[in-house]
Amino acid sequence: MTATQGRRTALYDEHVALGGRLVPFAGFDMPVQYAGILREHDAVRHRAGLFDLSHMAQFELRGDEVGAWADGLTINNVATMKPWQARYNIFTNERGGAHDDVLFYRLADSWLLVVNAANADKMWRLLSERRPAGIELANHHGSRALIAVQGPRAADILAPLCSADAGERLRAMKYYTCVPATVAGVDALVARTGYTGEDGFELFLEGADAPHVWSALLRAGSPAGLEPCGLGARDILRLEAGMPLYGHELSEEISPVAAGQQWALKLSKPAFVGKAALQEQAARDDYQRIAGVILDGRVPAREGYPVFLGDQQTGEVKSAAVAPSVGNRNIATVYVGKDAAQLGAQLGIEIRGTRHAARVVTLPFYSRPK
Repeated sequence: MTATQGRRTALYDEHVALGGRLVPFAGFDMPVQYAGILREHDAVRHRAGLFDLSHMAQFELRGDEVGAWADGLTINNVATMKPWQARYNIFTNERGGAHDDVLFYRLADSWLLVVNAANADKMWRLLSERRPAGIELANHHGSRALIAVQGPRAADILAPLCSADAGERLRAMKYYTCVPATVAGVDALVARTGYTGEDGFELFLEGADAPHVWSALLRAGSPAGLEPCGLGARDILRLEAGMPLYGHELSEEISPVAAGQQWALKLSKPAFVGKAALQEQAARDDYQRIAGVILDGRVPAREGYPVFLGDQQTGEVKSAAVAPSVGNRNIATVYVGKDAAQLGAQLGIEIRGTRHAARVVTLPFYSRPK
């Protein structure tokens, strides 16, 4: 089934040919599934999955002061990044809420910033309005492509398609690094990053080259169990892995502290937007926060369902899914008060007028075997 309302990525025709079910997402017509969400989830956890992420916005940043400038807008360190390093970060507002969570990639003579598709326009305005003299910005949203190969067989599938030297470097790459490479004869930036909780790679390339590389990956990977995967499987995979989704576990109102992303918060930085608010919030420790829960029974929760501690509503569900990697249990993230977020707390989630028991557990729900 195809959608007709949104923009199309460079891989739109490939999705149609593969029978992908296309739905509007963040302004684009994107595949939510092909053969089925559970089959695609299984492929990523045990073999490999292929994703079109070209709806994500890619911004190019140039100038000697990019690192120092970005340090003043984000919670994590940017200027300390070394060439060919990737780093997770969050742009914050004055109240400590999140404008967006992003990835910075430091290249040889520039920076690549990848932001969530739904926040592309907002983030471009923010960067443009705050850009100092001497820094150049370029917006490649919709023109450049992004393809992800995720799963335990990702390296074995991708490496033979690279030039010999690049293939060896790819296998030796550390997590959250990147390298320029030739993939199926096409120039690309290959990063060992992902949003599934598995090993894998993300390929940044020109949109015109994307169909060729996509097809080459499918041909090479199919014997190893590679499956094209949609956004449905990706959402379950990231939730099992405890990774936040903007608009759910992070927002303009939900801060990195409340979202459990304090590991990325560098209060040692001299100054950045929202630092004082985040410092105060962390010190008070009385804020609503994200917690993970496993529900009893087989009735699934949904975003927005109310959450109770005893007889008092304490918050609401932010994300929920049936989790194949957690014994097909119903899992969810909830945004609740401090007492309700304690490990082992017994909560109630109201589902169609009936409260169902849920227990707070440690995030992530799933971690891949080492």
